[in-house]
Amino acid sequence: MRKGEEDQGAKILQYGKAILMGVLCAFLTGILFLFLAAAGVSAGLVAPGLRYQLTVVASVLGSFVGGILAVRRCSGRGLFVGLAVGGGLFLLTLTVGVIFFDGVSFENGGLGLLCGALCGGAAAGILSGGGKRPQKKRRAKSRRSR
Repeated sequence: MRKGEEDQGAKILQYGKAILMGVLCAFLTGILFLFLAAAGVSAGLVAPGLRYQLTVVASVLGSFVGGILAVRRCSGRGLFVGLAVGGGLFLLTLTVGVIFFDGVSFENGGLGLLCGALCGGAAAGILSGGGKRPQKKRRAKSRRSR
């Protein structure tokens, strides 16, 4: 293998690792938010009819936090990494739903979760500004004496 191919493979592995860590962080953040929302419903602070809205907010918040984590670990391509985290969060949520519940369909709120996860990840990619980009070296201007 050439050196360029090795560098490209290492960069893809770095992106994949960052996206995976972002998805796991997003999932845990969403679960924590839903736990707090459940405590609020139990205490009577939140109306029980807001279940769907709270799950969409958890999806947006989780993918935003996970997207920020992933974009900070990668250099450049923040929007792509954020969208990948949002898509990965949706797929993980869908997988957990299929495992623990009988039927999963997009008519029961899956489309809102997908849009929320993608929007949260995209917002993280845009707002966090990407990771550490290589700085261009600037020459110090020298003053010529006259």
